Amino acid sequence: MLLVVLSIIIVSEVMFLNGKKLEAIFIAFWAPTILGFMNYFKHRE
Repeated sequence: MLLVVLSIIIVSEVMFLNGKKLEAIFIAFWAPTILGFMNYFKHRE
């Protein structure tokens, strides 16, 4: 899952540098959301 988060960040930065700023910001919000879900499910037990 951490590799997925890292790839999301990289894709977001590439899109931002290519001029798709709003789409990049939208995709960038996925990374902390996924990390938050991972943290929630880890501490739920």
